Amino acid sequence: ALWSHCASSQDEASPGDSEWSGSGWACGNHTVPPSSLGRKSKAKPNGKKPAAEEKKVYLEPEHTKSRITDCEFRELVVLPREIDLNEWLASNTTTFFHHINLQYSTISEFCTGETCQTMAVCNTQYHWYDERGKKVKCTAPQYVDFVMSSVQKLVTDEDVFPTKYGREFPSSFESLVKKICRYLFHVLGHIYWSHFKETLALELHGHLNTLYIHFILFAREFNLLDPKETAVMDDLTEVLCSGAGGGSGAGGGPGAQNHVKER
Repeated sequence: ALWSHCASSQDEASPGDSEWSGSGWACGNHTVPPSSLGRKSKAKPNGKKPAAEEKKVYLEPEHTKSRITDCEFRELVVLPREIDLNEWLASNTTTFFHHINLQYSTISEFCTGETCQTMAVCNTQYHWYDERGKKVKCTAPQYVDFVMSSVQKLVTDEDVFPTKYGREFPSSFESLVKKICRYLFHVLGHIYWSHFKETLALELHGHLNTLYIHFILFAREFNLLDPKETAVMDDLTEVLCSGAGGGSGAGGGPGAQNHVKER
């Protein structure tokens, strides 16, 4: 299955903000190297014509109804009693990373430098920035590789995502989780925008929809994504999450994707 849920428990540690230093993101007493999310991602309109001129197959009712489970997602994302917040964030973030990576791998052969010359989602184009703040010209598959490689380094770093009893989370843990979620959202958005037809042909759209609903509602529950960041997919979020205990889409509602500014 491409979708699952897991959680674990350890001692509580207070989340905080991360700061950039010359050697990387400062996480409490630990510094994450520049290669591990030290680079920044920015977005700006990609010069394409308004998304309204493009048919969004993923919004067709017959496809948005597809799920692999009918569970109550809002209840699923709530922090369980006696579970540490950071443990819950770590467990779910790691799970989302693995499943989004797996979902992308199903269409990766169709996402090439020729078919996807930019990392585009609707009328927004995402750019990767290195640790020096220099824009890195890259195709969509290269951008996704940057994301997955950086996130992989973080979730396997014991100083950032501790797995041993007694180890504390860095003070900037929540901030790092937000950065990870932002990058993972870009990947999900690209799959819908550029590769939904392939996903449909593989009959994996039910998995993709379920993963998207779970991810978005989890991010909302803990304020992990800025509504301005997710506005590019508000129309889909409105359709999928309104019937999954998620309420209305945040960030401006349907059509907001036509007004995404450079970030």
